Amino acid sequence: MIPKYMFLTKGVGRHKEHLQSFELALRDAGIQGCNIVTVSSIFPPDCKIIPKTKGIEMLKPGQITFCVLARNDSNEPNRLMAASIGLALPADKTHGYLSEHHSFGETDEKAGEYAEDLAATMLATTLGIAFDPNTNYDKKKEEFLMSGKIVKTTNITQSAEGDKNGLWTTVIAAAVLIIG
Repeated sequence: MIPKYMFLTKGVGRHKEHLQSFELALRDAGIQGCNIVTVSSIFPPDCKIIPKTKGIEMLKPGQITFCVLARNDSNEPNRLMAASIGLALPADKTHGYLSEHHSFGETDEKAGEYAEDLAATMLATTLGIAFDPNTNYDKKKEEFLMSGKIVKTTNITQSAEGDKNGLWTTVIAAAVLIIG
C-alpha cells in the first residue's frame, strides 16, 4: 500500500460545537467525506503531487484516506492559531519528508516557514547534508538547495483568529495520500 498521488489542502471552520468546527474545517478543505487516518511523515518514492481539485475528484465518500494532518483549535476570542504541513523532496527520488506544525500566535508565513524547515531538516539529516541547525531557515534552505540533494521544499498553512464571540475555531492543513 504505497500511495501514488498526494495533494495539499487546508481549511478553517467555526461553530459553537468543537467537533462541528472540525467538520467545517474538513469541508473547507474538501475532505469531509473521508474517513481520515493520520500517518507520519514520509513522502513516498515515485508519488506524484497533484492539484487539489484532481485529488478531491479521486476520493470516494466513506473512503479510508491516509493523510499527514496538522490541526489546531480554540474557543478563545481573537487568538491567532495556525496549522501547517511542510514538504521536502530529494533529488534522488527516494522518499521525502512531510512535517506537521500547530501553533498559536504565528502568521501563515511564520508557521509555514517553520513546517518547511522541519521537513527539510529531517530530510537533510538522512541525506548527510552538513548544516548549522541554529541558522535561520532562509540560510539553511539555500544550503540545502545548493547541495543538489534537496530539490524542492514547500508548505501549506492555514491560520485564523479565534471567533470574536467565542465560537470554536479550527484550522487544518493536510497532505492527502491516495493509494490510486
